[in-house]
Amino acid sequence: MKRTVKDLVGLKGKVVLLRVDFNVPMDETRKILDSTRIDNALPTINYLIEQKARVVILSHLGRPKGFEVQKSLWPVAMELMNKLPCNVDFCNAVIGDEVKDRIKYLKEGNVLLLENTRFYEGEDKCDMDFAREIAALGDIYVNDAFGTAHRKNASTYALARLMPNAIGLLMEKEIENLSKVIENPKRPFVAILGGAKVDSKIQIIDKLLEIADTIIIGGAMAYTFLLARGEMVGMSLVQNDYIEYARQTLIKAEEAGKKILLPIDHVGVSTSDRKSTVYKVKTLKGDLAGYDIGEETIELYRNEINNASQIFWNGPVGMFEKPEFANGTKKIAEAIANSNAYSVVGGGDTVSAINSFGTAKGFDFISTGGGASMEFFENGTLPCIEVIQEKIR
Repeated sequence: MKRTVKDLVGLKGKVVLLRVDFNVPMDETRKILDSTRIDNALPTINYLIEQKARVVILSHLGRPKGFEVQKSLWPVAMELMNKLPCNVDFCNAVIGDEVKDRIKYLKEGNVLLLENTRFYEGEDKCDMDFAREIAALGDIYVNDAFGTAHRKNASTYALARLMPNAIGLLMEKEIENLSKVIENPKRPFVAILGGAKVDSKIQIIDKLLEIADTIIIGGAMAYTFLLARGEMVGMSLVQNDYIEYARQTLIKAEEAGKKILLPIDHVGVSTSDRKSTVYKVKTLKGDLAGYDIGEETIELYRNEINNASQIFWNGPVGMFEKPEFANGTKKIAEAIANSNAYSVVGGGDTVSAINSFGTAKGFDFISTGGGASMEFFENGTLPCIEVIQEKIR
């Protein structure tokens, strides 16, 4: 068990360097479009405020090349001012004399947000000298940025190696819920995988073959599996280099007594039809390309979901961003939300989908990490979790 922020004692007056994930979407006017990631960090920030710590927050935003005004965290500071019960200040640097001065005068129970860590080359390179400069600013390091815990960056990995440390409340919740799915699954355990590419899901497919009872496949990646099974897929997106992998996966599942469910009807368009007429078909022939699952497939998948005791979902089952291809993903989201199964969802697109459909409240746990939740699922841990000190029993 990793040490959590609540295991730390004597926080009053201490400078706590808190790494969070404030990589929030903004429009061209710098208005925050979705504050979910900020809201997810509030329990840890509020706890530190209550303990009268001097809270210095670190985060990245986007992938800037050097200092970019459009990637500044200043709008996040403004959002925090409205959400926190204390004084919130902002410093447009991460290291240097100005930062030291601001921390020197930071009062107990107040917050200072530092600028985007990725404005510095040393962040992505996990430069230890850069990390030492940051470490010198504080007394204790707390990592609550689960969404970046799979990347060895200076502010997520190196800092933990240099300072007394702990995980935050969000990170604790992520580890607890994802571990529950992996280590002690309720059965029948149904996993739903979607998205475009097979190659990005190989490791998780292999892991699910070990622990799930049924794997439901949708999205564009389903067409590679259907072709591997000898079915017609028309002009649908197929990864030819992974047809053999898909074929072997289907064989392994059958030998292991596991079910892999693939679409049995489709919603698609003709690639040569300029009118983009939507077709609902059993088989994708000729120039038809599939972009969503059909009603019969929805019913097939829904029956499996209704019989599940545990569900893990990663990846939409159709091009849900377009209304004409959103039905499959919406119906799957509704089926899971209304089921009695313990349900966990991971992956940015999937979370966006359930939020857009208004079904998020029906899920037991929504992981904040896309790549991080997938890697945790595959390995049971992440690099930036590994470097956190163990809880003293």
